[in-house]
Amino acid sequence: MAKKRKICMSGIGGQAVLEGVMMKNKDAYAVAVRKPDGEIDVEVEVFHGVAAGSKLSKVPFLRGVFAFIDSLSLGLRSLNHSASFYEDDTATETKADKAMGKIFGEKAEKVETGLVVALSFVIALALFMLLPYFLSTLLSKVIQNTSLIIIFEGIIRLIIFLLYIVAITAMNDIKRLYMYHGAEHKCINCIEHGHPLTVRNVKRASRFHKRCGTSFLLFVMIVSIIVFLFITVDNQVLKVVLRIALLPVIAGISYEIIHLAGKSDNIFIRIISAPGTGLQKLTTKEPDDDMIEVAIKSVEAVFDWRAFLEEKFDYVVKTDDGKEEE
Repeated sequence: MAKKRKICMSGIGGQAVLEGVMMKNKDAYAVAVRKPDGEIDVEVEVFHGVAAGSKLSKVPFLRGVFAFIDSLSLGLRSLNHSASFYEDDTATETKADKAMGKIFGEKAEKVETGLVVALSFVIALALFMLLPYFLSTLLSKVIQNTSLIIIFEGIIRLIIFLLYIVAITAMNDIKRLYMYHGAEHKCINCIEHGHPLTVRNVKRASRFHKRCGTSFLLFVMIVSIIVFLFITVDNQVLKVVLRIALLPVIAGISYEIIHLAGKSDNIFIRIISAPGTGLQKLTTKEPDDDMIEVAIKSVEAVFDWRAFLEEKFDYVVKTDDGKEEE
């Protein structure tokens, strides 16, 4: 059965969560978690992004901003769900929890999630954007070239980013998270290369994917250097404000690069994707069979991979008729 093309973008994406995998397809997402008793829990929900139903969500560059916000919100929601299976049953409700419940009622959980997302964004902004800028200003005493200082700022930002990834890799929970991250990638690669979604096939698939969030963040770091080169103001406060204000622009450009990379496999795309793929050697690990099984459950809850293979690859997957899926 001949395939129409070597790789075909499926449109699904996801992330690793605590002892599980979240997969999203259009407005539906599933979180599959290996519970402490060994069973796999699968929850399927509908997620509407900040620009859901709006034409703005389809505008190039602008859609990347919305996608970034949505991924943060959905990612935290999925992590909270997976963590709920491993919470201490003896944990008591805090005063803050009670206060949030009284003020916001049933919406308290959504408000808390929003606050955590906002706080996470502020911390990331301070660590990866503002700190590198202020450290680079120290070089102005010995370097007079503004463009060169901006390039050094970008290098400092990349170093901080890499040190952060390396530091958290030492944590045991993060190592397992990276294994589930690998399982997520391998499932998507298996499908997009036209292979039935079985544990055997997933194990043979690559754990690196060009549409990975890790690659997106790396592109943000690189694109920021280019964008900031066009900031010609001298006022220090205005420079900081512009760096924050231009973040949506940087995110939008980075998203379009990732989106293009996911649809193409020519030599140019492979070259620009190489740094992100290299970084994924740190943020993904080879999963075991149990982890792959969890990831497959998550995919199958929101995506008909058999219909996809038949439509895109002319590959008709045999079902329970005695023939093995290979």
